[in-house]
Amino acid sequence: MSSSRFWETVPLAEMSTEQWESLCDGCARCCLHKLQDAHTEKIYYTNVACRLLDPQRCRCTQYERRQTLIPDCVVLTPDGLGDLTWLPDTCAYRLLSENRPLPAWHPLVSGDPESVHLADISVRGFTVSEDEVDDEDFEDHIIRWIEVD
Repeated sequence: MSSSRFWETVPLAEMSTEQWESLCDGCARCCLHKLQDAHTEKIYYTNVACRLLDPQRCRCTQYERRQTLIPDCVVLTPDGLGDLTWLPDTCAYRLLSENRPLPAWHPLVSGDPESVHLADISVRGFTVSEDEVDDEDFEDHIIRWIEVD
């Protein structure tokens, strides 16, 4: 963990690769399948996780190769954040792009990579792999996040 709190002074577009990657809190919410209502465009999260997600670590098992293995896997970039309204409200990339502070449970703030799990922000313990659910059954797996302060 960097003691400089770089995220408070360095604009997203100017962050080094190391700084950018460290913004990920390890919640793995972005690795869940989402459904979008065709009429309202509202995004609904499911508990169905990408097949590459390690559900205990909440990390991709093939991070470097993920786009080759899962062609529609989104790679976050500073330029593309404005279009990614599906990111959860708790996501550091979204928070910083909206000029909001990182929460106390974020590992960069707490200094503890387990803090995201202890705060019940991560998907640890409640996902099912996409390999176990038929696409037409995703609606049965819609979840509702508990609001976090």
